[in-house]
Amino acid sequence: MWRKLLAFMRFDGFGPGGKPNPLRRRPTPAATPLTETAFSPNPGNLRMYSCVPSGLKAGAPLVVVLHGCGQTAAGYDAGTGWSQIAASAGFAVLAAEQKAVNNPNTCFDWFNPEDITRDEGEVASIVAMIRQMVKTHALDKKRIFVTGLSAGGAMTAAMLAAYPEMFAGGAIIAGLPFGAAANVHDALDTMRSAPLKTPREWGDLVRAASPHKGPWPKISIWHGDLDPTVNLNNAQASVAQWADLHGLALSDAKQERLDGATRLRWSDRLEVYTVAGLGHGTPIDAREVGAPAPFILQAGISSTTRIAQFWGLLDKAVAKPKPAPIRIVAPPDEPALPQIEAALIPPERIAPAGARMETIILRALKAAGLIRKR
Repeated sequence: MWRKLLAFMRFDGFGPGGKPNPLRRRPTPAATPLTETAFSPNPGNLRMYSCVPSGLKAGAPLVVVLHGCGQTAAGYDAGTGWSQIAASAGFAVLAAEQKAVNNPNTCFDWFNPEDITRDEGEVASIVAMIRQMVKTHALDKKRIFVTGLSAGGAMTAAMLAAYPEMFAGGAIIAGLPFGAAANVHDALDTMRSAPLKTPREWGDLVRAASPHKGPWPKISIWHGDLDPTVNLNNAQASVAQWADLHGLALSDAKQERLDGATRLRWSDRLEVYTVAGLGHGTPIDAREVGAPAPFILQAGISSTTRIAQFWGLLDKAVAKPKPAPIRIVAPPDEPALPQIEAALIPPERIAPAGARMETIILRALKAAGLIRKR
């Protein structure tokens, strides 16, 4: 029933309701080293592509890559450059691809409970791909990572929630937190603004998705501050979700400016990049790796190489040197960063009558100067 509804609405998971989707015509797949492989079981009816560099040693890591709506596995890989750095960095790449028969606009169905529940649907298909890759190529089960854009970013959050024991790290790009939607209507609302929840409530959604009790994967979150498709407060909700799981205090974040982006970092467990002036897409620096394409945006900063560094897959010397950190001072009418924790003490939801509701984490990161005021 819900698939017929999707087809009728021509809903792509990330386009404004009722408006044409600029990516309805799928781009011609770019040339990448990815090759298609048969696998089973496949309850989610997905396609599997992979790149295993020649001479890759046993015990190498695996990076799982999930494309956005209207994209292909090959096109997203060519744009972001994951296979491009796989050989030099010494890891394998697995790229899952959605089929139009499942979703008219080839979006991963991140909002459908049947596809994001452990051992069911699309998440189960991706896990079957991973297990086949690990077994066939003798990869390291303790160094498996997953990343994705937009609908692929939301599905990345679902993979990390449903199978946290499988992943050493994840990266959510212009995506949404796990548990933000359970149907098409919720998905559209969440894209406009993340639901109002405390960090604990966000964390509990992940804790309820599997029997896992920790430790949790390290997480990198990326979002453009001018994203018109998925509201920036979804990135803050993702920060709240994973900070709670890791037991991290928001006031412990270290701030720095890197190639036009603001980075907040909590040791080596959690980071969030807000890229100034970036719309909806994956930020790349084509001087390093990748190539611009629809929703793969030249931004002067490579999310691919920085995520690989954060995961410990790429030597820092490979990418451009990091500039010295710049201390960001909170606006005078907002509390300074050390005072943010006090604003988070009340666990109740804050929704004063007649006021615009904002998530706790959104207000906190506004105070830190991470996002712009309007």
